[in-house]
Amino acid sequence: MNKTIRRASVFCLLMVLALLVRITWVQAYQGQALADDKHNRRNVIAQYAQPLGNIIVAGSPVTGSRKTEGSDLQYKRTYKDGELYSAVTGYSSQAYGATQLDGIYSDVLDGTDPRLKNPADLVMGRQSDPGDVVTTIDPAVQKAAFEALGDKKGAAVAVDPKTGEILGMVSTPSYDPSRISGTTDGDAWQRLTGDEDKPMVNRALRQPLPPGSTFKLVVAAAALEDGLHGSVDERTDSPNPYTLPGTRTVLRNENASAPCEDATLRTALKYSCNNVFAKLAVDLGQDKVKAMAERFGFNTEKLDVPVRAARSVYPSGMDEAQTALTGIGQFDVTATPLQMAMVSAALANGGELVSPHMVSKVTDADGDTLEDLGDAGGERVVSSATAEQLRSAMVTVVQDGTGTNARIGGAEVGGKTGTAQHGVDNSKTPFAWFTSYAKDESTGKEVAVAVVVEDSGAARSEVSGNGLAAPIAEKTMRAALGR
Repeated sequence: MNKTIRRASVFCLLMVLALLVRITWVQAYQGQALADDKHNRRNVIAQYAQPLGNIIVAGSPVTGSRKTEGSDLQYKRTYKDGELYSAVTGYSSQAYGATQLDGIYSDVLDGTDPRLKNPADLVMGRQSDPGDVVTTIDPAVQKAAFEALGDKKGAAVAVDPKTGEILGMVSTPSYDPSRISGTTDGDAWQRLTGDEDKPMVNRALRQPLPPGSTFKLVVAAAALEDGLHGSVDERTDSPNPYTLPGTRTVLRNENASAPCEDATLRTALKYSCNNVFAKLAVDLGQDKVKAMAERFGFNTEKLDVPVRAARSVYPSGMDEAQTALTGIGQFDVTATPLQMAMVSAALANGGELVSPHMVSKVTDADGDTLEDLGDAGGERVVSSATAEQLRSAMVTVVQDGTGTNARIGGAEVGGKTGTAQHGVDNSKTPFAWFTSYAKDESTGKEVAVAVVVEDSGAARSEVSGNGLAAPIAEKTMRAALGR
């Protein structure tokens, strides 16, 4: 064999060896990564090759699937009452991915979760029938909150204090996920993502805002737990007006005629006295207020319900003036409606906070349980005595204080209003808040609700927690109690 042929043969042999090595590497080491790559079209084709599993509310699906035409994606997601439930379901789009429950449980809903495979599926290498996601949502509560919010920009969350089950979760303005579920919905997607009101943002979970005076419940809890005050009916040492420490800034009360000087915690909650809670925060110190806030759930990095909620924040590193402002839910304090519902839920449940969740179980196609999420754990936040005293004060707020629009005849209702400043020097329309609980002793039903109204179109002078947020909470609580 001459030299040229020999060299060509060796070169060809090396090329074959290199090809074999590459094939082995791809199949043995990179195969799974390539299969799972988001750009792998086969994954999307497989995801929509059969009708998707459903998200279930009160035994009935609020999702569905529809056969497509002229596409290699055979089915697309549909939604029943899409605007009503979008804050729960999220969306599943052939073009833009999936969010919330449709995203978190996508492998169950499209049949690719390994837990769905039976022996026949494994032997035949076929895709399993999809499973379902069963929620804790009560359709009556969801509808009541949604209709009460109406065309206002805001959110509402309702939680069962005993179980942690989320009975309702609404964010407005809303959107219909069906409009963006296909591959040719670019115009609808652009309109939604370009809307300045951000209808695709879940305000109940993902938009923390200053909680205003609703945060005074946390400060009151800290004062009672610390022993700074023995009861809600013990007078405080609270000058009115109150000058922020180290400044000439005078902190006044919304109601100048309210009896806020040296007021008890009950009276201070009833009239929402800024001077009392600003001074309490300074007297306690930021570390003690922060510790109490964190027991209620503030500063939690991973609050999954199972959709992850944005972190509600109580800040650190403040001077006394800034600490005073946190006592009335301002400065850098922020909270989601879920967080403020958790505050009321813990107080309603005797001081124990049960982890909130909106999925009770995940099932296979036959209805057998793959994952049971109903047994949520709880942690004690405050003593039962502290919780009882604060509930009593919250009832006073609703009976003859700033929260009278939340009254429900024949039920125990307690709450706290809040009006949070918005913009530089409070230049924009304030946020209206209300956090509350209701109990029906005759049926044993109870609920905790938090509502925020970011914008209602009302004049600035008409914005208040009692005027805007409390009526929404009242309708939501009434539905939860079955009234």
